Amino acid sequence: MSKKFYVIWKGAKTGIFTTWPEVQQHTAGRSDAQYMGFESKGAAEQAFAATYTKALMQRSLNNKGTASTAPNSSRKASSSKGTRAKTATVSPNGPSDVEIYCDGACSPNPGKSGTGIAVYEQGKVTSLYYGLYEKNGTNNTAELNGLLSSFQLAQHFIDKDKEQSICILSDSKYSIDCITKWAKGWQAKGWTRGKGEEVKNLALVQQCYALYKTMHTKITIRHVKAHANIEGNELADRMAVLARKQHQETMIRYSEVIDIKALLALQSG
Repeated sequence: MSKKFYVIWKGAKTGIFTTWPEVQQHTAGRSDAQYMGFESKGAAEQAFAATYTKALMQRSLNNKGTASTAPNSSRKASSSKGTRAKTATVSPNGPSDVEIYCDGACSPNPGKSGTGIAVYEQGKVTSLYYGLYEKNGTNNTAELNGLLSSFQLAQHFIDKDKEQSICILSDSKYSIDCITKWAKGWQAKGWTRGKGEEVKNLALVQQCYALYKTMHTKITIRHVKAHANIEGNELADRMAVLARKQHQETMIRYSEVIDIKALLALQSG
């Protein structure tokens, strides 16, 4: 695997870094975080000398010039991968190499909110995250925070292996539609709705959409039913409740042993 270089334009610390843990340390829990991975130090230096917005625009243009499959379409196996079979299709009903479940919890609504994430690799849960507590949040802001954090994690996996199939799963139709259906029209209208109405949760929507545009051909976004005994969704829910109960403001990785049965027995949102 070639060495990666990461640029942080906005975070607890800015600059060029060479490891993903450093990036997480300086950006976790910040909804305003701005960072991106690059293949070479020169590209990273050039991007850091400019702005995050310009880097996003350039990556979006580069993506348009490369052949890639659209979300929910089939992706064939890469012969260079050898031992890892890639014959399964990426569809709303099939598994992906990486699945990122996100969820938000708020009680009451509006009120204390938190966000949770469960990451699966090759069908097995490998990490859990929780945080982004807000004293005066809503269900919708918690869900959008989950989608934003999922995009940030997805970018990490894309940087590691561009051949991986990545699916983001949320039980919030609102947050998914905001980014995949409505944001483009809102942007065209100067970030307003019909008749000049204000777009709710605008800052979060803009951040999500900006990042989504750079990777939308490389990921699938899928809606899942809430509290339907879907393990990943249930684990993300428990993490969201944990964030809310512990007032965990930054997004951190769950450090305990992942005991699925014990976690599912915790309070749900």
